[in-house]
Amino acid sequence: MSKALEFTVPDTNDFSIVIQEDVLPFFYKHFHKHKEYQITLILKGEGTAVIGNYMQPLKVGDIYFISPNVPHVFLSREEDYQNLLPNRIHAIHIFFDLERLSNLLSLPEMIEIRSFLNQDSAGLQLLKGNKSYVSGCIIEAKNNAGLLRLMSLINILQYASVNTNDFKSLATGLVEHATDNKDHFRMNEVYQYTLKHYAEPITLEKIAEVACITPHAFCKYFKKHTRKTYLAFLNEIRVNEACKRILSARYNSISEIAYDTGFNSIITFNRVFKKITGMVPKEYITLYKVRPSSFPLRKVMD
Repeated sequence: MSKALEFTVPDTNDFSIVIQEDVLPFFYKHFHKHKEYQITLILKGEGTAVIGNYMQPLKVGDIYFISPNVPHVFLSREEDYQNLLPNRIHAIHIFFDLERLSNLLSLPEMIEIRSFLNQDSAGLQLLKGNKSYVSGCIIEAKNNAGLLRLMSLINILQYASVNTNDFKSLATGLVEHATDNKDHFRMNEVYQYTLKHYAEPITLEKIAEVACITPHAFCKYFKKHTRKTYLAFLNEIRVNEACKRILSARYNSISEIAYDTGFNSIITFNRVFKKITGMVPKEYITLYKVRPSSFPLRKVMD
């Protein structure tokens, strides 16, 4: 991916909270960041979520809490960018500036929420617990304005602050938020190349060349910023793509999936797949098998 764009959240002047509703053929595909905290609910569409240095499949019902200035992007499936169909994705985003809400957050009653928002994390994903309640509050915030919208946001944050075990941290990537633009640019170039060429043999020399450093320096650099080796990261992307193929039923055999996602043998594919998902591909297919396989509207709620 290219360098993260500085995204400007629309200013509605009279409101502390901005809500954007996207009903589009595909997700906004540019890696970007902004100073506002973001809460996103995916109502329709699938693809890949990249938040900081974290990547995972994106699906209906997902709820993400993204910290300020963390580069992120929600990517649609590749075919969705080629075959433009209206209303293929639907998402609601809540944006709010922590500085603008500083007086409210300084109240003693807000101590748990303040602690939740100030945690050192790229972001969080709500995995379990009462997802329907949080989804309902997000939709309620979209449908309301003024004080009622603010109350809906407080309800969301209050739930999150007292149910932290329901969330998965997305802080597996950057060691700190203060990583400079040069580091973001370099890591994003590595991501861009990897996402585009994961199905091909990628040598350490080649990916180091993409990062403009020596192979030895790249190994240390990548491990420092992601807490994993590049091979582990590459395998995660390949397995992620394999899972997407399985879930969409776009394959004829497990061997086809293995070779199409960059593995040089079915044995290696099975071993790596089990290490990452906890099950072999056949078990994954049995557990998750699914059926085979107007124009853009982006609204900012006043």
